[in-house]
Amino acid sequence: MNIRLLAIGKTDNKALQTLIDDYTKRLSFYVKFDLDVIPDIKNVKNLSEAQQKEKEGELILSKLAATDQLILLDENGTTFSSIGFSEYLQKKMNAGIKTLVFVIGGPYGFSDEFYKKAQGKVSLSEMTFSHQMVRLFVIEQIYRGFTILRNEPYHHQ
Repeated sequence: MNIRLLAIGKTDNKALQTLIDDYTKRLSFYVKFDLDVIPDIKNVKNLSEAQQKEKEGELILSKLAATDQLILLDENGTTFSSIGFSEYLQKKMNAGIKTLVFVIGGPYGFSDEFYKKAQGKVSLSEMTFSHQMVRLFVIEQIYRGFTILRNEPYHHQ
């Protein structure tokens, strides 16, 4: 299985980007993983929230293959413990999914149409985090999930 993380907008914090790069490298020992950053939409001041969500959704969908399984990172999604998330990843691998795609939306989330195209939603927390920090948290949790599946000493319970 391949895993991709799609996110809107670049990370402008160098320290955060260094951590993202570190966990991306670590994760590559377990699974083929790609972080795909979609550039911010231009002239958002001229767009309503709904128009911005629609345009972001179109950009994200243009990056997907028909066989990709789309999972939205959404505050109303399913929450997991780290062990529960590792089991979730294992179920996805057992299901024979070729590419599992996690998506971090823009500042206003996703359009109603985009929600309909998703095969699931995952919540990292009831708290709100910056979109840049969420990238690190997701990648670290995927890494942690694989270390749990391999009974490696990274995760402590």
